[in-house]
Amino acid sequence: MMEQRFEVVYTKFKLHFYQEIFARFQNREASLTTVETFAMETIQALGSPTVNEFASFMKISPPNAAYKINSLIRKGYVKKIQSEQDKREYHLQITQKYKDYYNISSDYVRTVTERIRARFSPEECAKLEEMLDIISQELMPEIDLGPAETT
Repeated sequence: MMEQRFEVVYTKFKLHFYQEIFARFQNREASLTTVETFAMETIQALGSPTVNEFASFMKISPPNAAYKINSLIRKGYVKKIQSEQDKREYHLQITQKYKDYYNISSDYVRTVTERIRARFSPEECAKLEEMLDIISQELMPEIDLGPAETT
């Protein structure tokens, strides 16, 4: 039963995102392919990865990753920032253009979170937050977001 309820909540978040993306396609505002959208979500989740870190995480070759990243750079969703520590290394950074695009998802998360705070007591909200931390940090070890996970 818990699996089904969890799946329903997860599906609702995904479907809301897809609805908004398709609405933008209709208005010709969206310029990301599905694969590029997945790549952008990964770059955002990883923080500011290098191309090699992105490639390693996605389990694709560095040349394949570089090709995808260069497409995202041309479209204005990503920029490369030279590392302060190692001038040979560049980190991927999402642009404001993508942040505006991504707000579709984060705005809905914010809306649902506000509804949770209105519906449940502060103690229940604190317990939910604690449970989500445990789920993320202990029960999902396959995906490590590093410092981005604790923000």
